[in-house]
Amino acid sequence: MYKHEVKMRVRYAETDQMGYVYYGNYATYFEVARVEALRKLGFRYKNLEEQGILMPVRELTTRYIQPAKYDDLITVKVSVKEMPDVKIIFDYEVYNEEGQKLNTAQTTLVFVDEKTGKLTRCPRPLVILFETYFG
Repeated sequence: MYKHEVKMRVRYAETDQMGYVYYGNYATYFEVARVEALRKLGFRYKNLEEQGILMPVRELTTRYIQPAKYDDLITVKVSVKEMPDVKIIFDYEVYNEEGQKLNTAQTTLVFVDEKTGKLTRCPRPLVILFETYFG
């Protein structure tokens, strides 16, 4: 299993009238976490696109437990629990500074050939990086 975590400060513009993070902004937090997780692994998402491979989100599921609020420092923990093939599944947990779990989520992304629009396998360089964690 591969794990990474990212800390982010909730900005005023990300909150609703109650001062809670607007629910749709969690998808952005998840994107930041997974892009940074891949970067920490040694793989830049930008390089994937330069190779003509896209990674659209196929599915997003989320569970809101408690609200994050304006100016909270949140931690997004992201993990990949299985070796990617034509898809990669990211699991997330969001915590506040007090260590309270605020949210859990999962996104499934697929690898798509930009030219054909068809599913393709995870690029070999990325597979090699993940092999360290999955054997």
